[in-house]
Order: sequence, then C-alpha cells, then structure tokens
Amino acid sequence: MGAVIIDSMDNKLLELLVCPVTKGPLDFDREHQELLSRSARLAYPVRNGIPILLENEARTLSDEEIEKLAALRPAL
Repeated sequence: MGAVIIDSMDNKLLELLVCPVTKGPLDFDREHQELLSRSARLAYPVRNGIPILLENEARTLSDEEIEKLAALRPAL
C-alpha cells in the first residue's frame, strides 16, 4: 500500500483517519497543513502531502485554537 498523499484533503480520507492517541476524529487545517485532534489537543503535521500521525511530532493546540475549532465544528 502506498503513502497517503494529502494535497486537497478528501472528506472520505479524513473520515478514515483518526487521532492515534484518542482514536477521535481529525480536522484538516489547510492553511497550516495540519491534522487537528480536539480530543488530544494536538496538531499533527502534514509534510509533502503525507500526514505524520506520531505523537512526538505533534504540537499542542492552544486554548484559543481549540475554541476556534469548536466554533467551526461543534463537538460530536
């Protein structure tokens, strides 16, 4: 199976990907090229179109970023 390339995030692909820490849903931040996990409060980088779903590569989301994310997509 080849690498998952994310140039324009496909909604079906986004539905299949989950946070490796919480197994919760991810949101794609096109501007910053990151997959965001609200439940883990982490942002996973997407480098050269490849999602890097490793906890040690993720950055912690700020309270402000979590609030913005919640406003865009209410919690499930």
